[in-house]
Amino acid sequence: MAFRIELVDAAKADLRRPRGVDRAKVLDRIEAHLRHRPTVQSRSRIKQLRPGTYPPYRLRVEDIRVYYDVDEIRHLVVVLGIVPKSESAAWLAGPSARRPKGDNQ
Repeated sequence: MAFRIELVDAAKADLRRPRGVDRAKVLDRIEAHLRHRPTVQSRSRIKQLRPGTYPPYRLRVEDIRVYYDVDEIRHLVVVLGIVPKSESAAWLAGPSARRPKGDNQ
């Protein structure tokens, strides 16, 4: 069963930043890698981040990182951020507002 893919408003805004060709690559890779097997790690593309890190997954698209969470029960991938590699550490350390409501971890 295919996963639905949703981008939060912040990720939609992030997606407006790259050049058109890079934006197309990101959308293509999101569709190709997250639609059917979003949690299957690979050496260079999908990575599960350290325990306690939110969001728990990262997709690498050249110098752009796509951060997302997966709801296996609802078959849903929620893209939370699309950021250049150079801004990834700051993005991950940023506001806890990205954490889902009701999550007290």
